[in-house]
Amino acid sequence: MYPNQGRFGGFSQTSAAAFDEGLRQHMLRVYNYMGLGLVVTGLVAFIVGTTPALYVPIFSSPLKWVVMLAPLAFVFFFSFRIQTMSASTAQMTFWAFCAVMGLSLASVFLVFTGASIARTFFIAATMFGATSLYGYVTKRDLSKFGSFLIMGLIGVVIASIVNIFLGSSALQFAISVIGIVVFVGLTAWDTQNIKEQYADNYDQESQQKLAVFGALSLYLNFVNIFQLLLNFTGEREG
Repeated sequence: MYPNQGRFGGFSQTSAAAFDEGLRQHMLRVYNYMGLGLVVTGLVAFIVGTTPALYVPIFSSPLKWVVMLAPLAFVFFFSFRIQTMSASTAQMTFWAFCAVMGLSLASVFLVFTGASIARTFFIAATMFGATSLYGYVTKRDLSKFGSFLIMGLIGVVIASIVNIFLGSSALQFAISVIGIVVFVGLTAWDTQNIKEQYADNYDQESQQKLAVFGALSLYLNFVNIFQLLLNFTGEREG
């Protein structure tokens, strides 16, 4: 709904145009944060994953578990503290999270060829872009799918943890298929939520934090789609 409705339930074209422009700028800010976050992650992952002096001490010791679990700790920190932290702190935490995620993803360059990583990235980007666009333009209320998607996400997380110990290829295949469906759905749902949460009467500080948190949600969806797709399109190093 547009803000600044008149007493007869309508709104001026000026108010509507101002709201639309503000919303457009807000969504651009969200995608810019997300895009820059992916650049930070990619650079860190590439540098660490192609530099033996960096990846050997990390992935040949228990430190690898710290690197793997650190992004999850950042997500929980973000979720619980986003309301109380300042916009500048939220941005710094987001960039730090993206760098830590890059450390976690550095192992990708040790397992898969560079060409297949690039190919998978563009496939993931296409899937993400199309789904996010749908979530932005659709008039359909996607909130009713939210509970099913969250349940699916929880199931994927639990199954992934179990499979760390089982090492089942069949279970990994099922996790990848279901996970891609879940994160594609979450991309559309999160995009619609980000759009609907925008309000032009928020102060700049609140809008900035809203943009950072929205970028984090979309960033996580993209990274997970990319990782799961690698199980199908990634070519392992000989």
